[in-house]
Order: sequence, then C-alpha cells, then structure tokens
Amino acid sequence: MAPIWLHALAIFALLLGAACALLLVFDVRARPQHMAVMNVVWPVCALFGTIAVVWAYYRYGRAPASETHDHGASKARGSPHGSTTPYPVMVGTGALHCGSGCMLGDIAAEWLAFFLPGVAVWFGWGGVFADKMFAVWVLDFLFAYALGIVFQYFAIVPMRGLSFGQGLIAAVKADTLSLTAWQIGMYGFMALAQFVLFPRLLGQQAPVDSVEFWFAMQIAMVCGFVTSYPVNWWLIRVGIKERM
Repeated sequence: MAPIWLHALAIFALLLGAACALLLVFDVRARPQHMAVMNVVWPVCALFGTIAVVWAYYRYGRAPASETHDHGASKARGSPHGSTTPYPVMVGTGALHCGSGCMLGDIAAEWLAFFLPGVAVWFGWGGVFADKMFAVWVLDFLFAYALGIVFQYFAIVPMRGLSFGQGLIAAVKADTLSLTAWQIGMYGFMALAQFVLFPRLLGQQAPVDSVEFWFAMQIAMVCGFVTSYPVNWWLIRVGIKERM
C-alpha cells in the first residue's frame, strides 16, 4: 500500500495537470493557434508540465485575439507581447510538440496493454522480456512514434507547402531523433521508479491503474523534455524541424 503522503501527492499532481489541460483547452478554443496542431499540443503537455506549461503558453504561445493565420507568421511569430520569441523558447515549444505525441502514445499503449495483456505478449513479454513493462515500452514507442509523425506532418506540410510523400519524409526526419531522445528520458525515469523507488515505497511496482503510476509518468515526461531539448535545439538549428 502506498504511503498516504505519496498517494495524496499523486492525486494532487494529476488533478493539477487535468485542471491546467482543461484551462488550455478552453483558451485555445477561444484563441486558436496559428498552427492547428498546437491546439492539441498545449493542453496535452499541460497534463504533465502543469503550471510551467500554462505559464509558457500565456507568456509565449497564446495567440492574439486578432491573429492572422498565415504560413509566414509560423516561421517567425511574435510573442503575445510583441517581441520576437527567443530561440530557447522556440526549442522548448518544438520539444513539447514532440512530447505531446509521446504522451498520447504512452497513455494509449499503457491502457491497451492493461486491459488486453495479451498485446504485451505480441511485443515480447514472456519471450524476449521477462518483465511486462519492457514489452509495453516497445508498444509505447510505436504508438508515440506514429502519433509524433502525424503531429510533425501537420506542422511541416502547411509551412513548407509539401506534397504528401515529401511531408511524410520530412516528418520522419524531424521526429525520429527527437522522439527517441524523449523516450530515453521517459524510460529512464520509469525504470528508476518501477525498479527502485516504488519497490521501496510500495513493496512492488506501481500498477497502471494507480495514481502513483501516472504521477511517475508525469515526472518521466518532464525527464523526456530534458533529454530531447538539446536534440531539438540541433534539429531546429539545422532546419530539419520548423521553428514554432
């Protein structure tokens, strides 16, 4: 059984994330982003980034009420305060763009494997992997990668005016390294949590249907942001990813 303090902290963190996400859902409906996919990115990332993501959105990401939705604005958009968005902030936004696909993919994969355990067997549980978690990680990666490419496609194609094939190739180039770096950070913390922290605190790994598991996932996503940030810095600097 989880310590009361940990259980309460996990509930608070998840409720905070949900509240922040809902806040941004309503705000982007009132002020749609110039890049449509960001209407999904900001609320999804608020699930784990909570107050920090809300602050970044209102400081740098919120669209002015009278914003003109054109492709040129997406390459050098101004902040809500009229100044040019700093490059480090653009990098952070690009990393969040990747992270939103990771978050949605991981949520879908974890619950799918929870309700249909046989799915984990298809990805190596009981054969290649003794621990179910590693098999689910393979599924996590595939889901996150697929969603990441979709998100990148709808970010890149409108900005560059590419064909379907060209857009798909560009999306793969932009997302592969970024997503892999994000998943490394996420997997690293979840391994620490499930093999070290939770056995000491709970006497076992945290199950997927526990608030402790998803609290750990919030922290893991922040770790993913940290590990993907320098990769996104390089990808944007050399023009493989677009500035956001």
